[in-house]
Amino acid sequence: MIGNPRLQRLARVDTHQLDQRGRYWRRLSGWSGWGRVGMCLGFFAIAMIYVPIALLALMSISQSPLSGIPYPLTLQHYGTLLSDGRWLLPLQKSVIMGVVVAFTCMLVATLVGRAITRMKRPGGVLIVSLIPLFVPGLTMGAALFIFLRTMLDLKLGLWSIFVAHMVWALPFALLLVLVVASRFDLRLLEAASDLGANNWQRFWQIEFPILRPGIMGAGIFGFLLSFNELLRSIFVRGQETTMPIYNWAMAASQQSQVPIIFALATIILLVTLPVMSIFFWLLFRKAG
Repeated sequence: MIGNPRLQRLARVDTHQLDQRGRYWRRLSGWSGWGRVGMCLGFFAIAMIYVPIALLALMSISQSPLSGIPYPLTLQHYGTLLSDGRWLLPLQKSVIMGVVVAFTCMLVATLVGRAITRMKRPGGVLIVSLIPLFVPGLTMGAALFIFLRTMLDLKLGLWSIFVAHMVWALPFALLLVLVVASRFDLRLLEAASDLGANNWQRFWQIEFPILRPGIMGAGIFGFLLSFNELLRSIFVRGQETTMPIYNWAMAASQQSQVPIIFALATIILLVTLPVMSIFFWLLFRKAG
């Protein structure tokens, strides 16, 4: 069988085809234009993110935003929005709720993250902590409503919105803290103990400076996720109204409210974008 001429010809053909394919893939991988392709795709992705946001802000000062034509420009929609103060209370509630969720996420994620990194087998605890990331918002909102209202017969309100926001934001906050805490060398704390440092000094002077980027990221993500949360809030809000719920109700009410929604969405951007800017400035100021 080994000396069969037909099998030898087939083997030579297969080897030749493999060589051709190998040369083809080597030429393709060594093509100098991949850098330009990656740059073009990067610019396209950035444009898909920021161009709609810029158009939203532009259409908020357009006289006919639904036409897609920005001219003529007018501040009439902002005047109408400011003359109707019904959106101020939902905005205030969303900001306060976001701040409370942010600080709670920072505290809980720090405590849980430090505990997980010290466990011998943290897999089970980590999986249970991150499961809410994979549960759809409508499913989690309905489950919380059934549990809090139907089973426990509790009166829903801001406290239940806080619970729903924490269930959604805490896994993200925990991941950010774990990314930093998992690289922390615990031998530094042992060395500090040998030098006479107490538990608070070990945390504040050694551990906290290293964990600070993750803790700050946990707070920022907690605020943003809470401030923009809608799906879970609808189920557990009771009689309360946050900014996303108010915006959603206006969009569902009548078409004449759409220009005002553009103006309101632009105001929301003016709240969230500075928060992100402050976060990145605080995060990278030492690197500069």
